[in-house]
Amino acid sequence: MDPRLAADRDALPHLLDTVRQHATEVLGRIADRKVIPTQVLPEPDPLPELGTGLREALDDFTSRWEPVLSASAGPRYLGFVTGGATPAALAGDWMTAAWDQNPISSLDGAGQHLERETITWVRELIGLSDQHHGAFVSGATMSNIVGLAIAREWLGECKGVSPAECGTAALGAVQVLSGTAHSSVPKGLSVLGLGRQALTHVPTLPGREAVDLVALEQALNQVGGPCVVVANAGTVNTADFDNLRAIAAMREHHHFWLHVDAAFGAFAALAPARAHLVEGLDLADSICVDLHKWLNVPYGSAVQFTQRRDLQTRVFQNTAAYLGPLGDTPDLVNLTPENSRRLRALAAWFTLRAYGRDGHREIIERSIACACALGDVVTDIPGLRLLAPVRLNVVCFTLAEDPTTERLAALAKHIADKVFLTPTVLDGVPALRAAFSNWRTTKTDTDRIAAVLENAVRVL
Repeated sequence: MDPRLAADRDALPHLLDTVRQHATEVLGRIADRKVIPTQVLPEPDPLPELGTGLREALDDFTSRWEPVLSASAGPRYLGFVTGGATPAALAGDWMTAAWDQNPISSLDGAGQHLERETITWVRELIGLSDQHHGAFVSGATMSNIVGLAIAREWLGECKGVSPAECGTAALGAVQVLSGTAHSSVPKGLSVLGLGRQALTHVPTLPGREAVDLVALEQALNQVGGPCVVVANAGTVNTADFDNLRAIAAMREHHHFWLHVDAAFGAFAALAPARAHLVEGLDLADSICVDLHKWLNVPYGSAVQFTQRRDLQTRVFQNTAAYLGPLGDTPDLVNLTPENSRRLRALAAWFTLRAYGRDGHREIIERSIACACALGDVVTDIPGLRLLAPVRLNVVCFTLAEDPTTERLAALAKHIADKVFLTPTVLDGVPALRAAFSNWRTTKTDTDRIAAVLENAVRVL
C-alpha cells in the first residue's frame, strides 16, 4: 500500500476530526463571508507525482481554492434556485460517503429499501398518492429527461411501437406543448432524439408565465393526436403556476401525457396559504421534484415520479446475468439511466427524519415571508420596479428607468459580495431575480439585502 495512503488510514479518526473542525469553522463564518469573492482564480497546478497525504491536501485546498469559492451555502445567495444543506442533510451526506453504497440491486438490497422509504416520505410530503412511483436522480434536468423518456414510450404505446426497442424514428413527428418550459426541457428533447423543434410554445396569460388554457385547447385541437404537455408548478422567473387541475381535465377530450416540472414549486404543498397552487399535481403522469432546492439537501439529489412504472422499466431496463430478473418490484438499475451511483436518498432521509413535516414547513413559510418582504421593499425603493407579484419565493424586478442588460449587470456585480442575484428577461424586459430557498435565510438577511439594494440604486 502507498505509504501516504496507509498513514492516512491509520490516522483517519484524527484527520476526520480535523476536517470536521475546519468545516464547522467554514459554516460558522458563511453568513458573513463575501457571497461572490473578488479574488483572482488560482492558476492550475500540475498533477503531483507524489501525493502529500490528506492533511496537506486540506491545507492546499484551504489556501488556494477556499478563498475563491462562493458562499452558495449561505443565507444571501439568492441566484438560480439554490438551497443549502440542513445540519441533518450535511450529516447524511457525510454518512453517504462513509458507507459508500451503490443501491441499484436487490442482491445487496438495504440501500434500495432505504431509498424506497425516503421516496414514500417525499411523496407524502408534497401530497401525492401512492399511484406515483419514484426514483432518485441527479437533479431537475435528469428528472425532466426521465419523465420525458417515459412520455416518449407512452407515445409509442399509443402508436403500437416501442421507441425503446425500435428507436425514435418509429414515432414520426412528435409535439410537446408548453407555456413556459424550463431550459432543461428542450435539452432533454435533444438528448432523447425527439429534437428541440418538437417543443411548441403555447401563449401564456397576459402578464403571466402560466399557460393560457384557451390557447392550450386550441393547440391540442391542432395536434389532433397523442402528444406531450409540459406544465409548470413554479416557473424560474416568477414562480408562476399553471392550472394543473384544468389542464389534466383536458385529457377527457384530448390524448396527451402530462408532465409537470415542479422542481421547487412542489413544496408549496407544505404552506397552507399556497397549497392551492399545486392542486392537481397528483393527476400528472410524471413529475420532476428537485430536493437540493427547497428540501435543502446537497447537490445531486432529485426525484422523478410517474404513474407508469411499467413504461419506465421498458425504457431503462438493464438486463444482465449478474443483476437478476426484473421482477414485480424493479431494482433501481431499471428505473433511471444510471447503472451505479451513490446512496442519494440518505441526505434526504436524514433531514426528513430530523425535522419532519413541520420543520420543513417552517423553512418554506419563512422563505415565502422573506420573498414577500423583499417584494414590498422593491416596490418602495425609488429606481426599482417589481415586474411580477411575489407568488411564492421568487422576486423578479428591474430598474425603473433605462433597464438595460448592461445596467442590471452592473448593479448585480456591484452588490455581489453582499447578495448574489441572477439575471433574466421577462416579457422582453431585462431583470434580476432573487430566489429564497436556503434554510439559513431570515428576516435579518432580507433587511440587509434591502439596504444593500437601496444604497446600490442610489449610486448606479
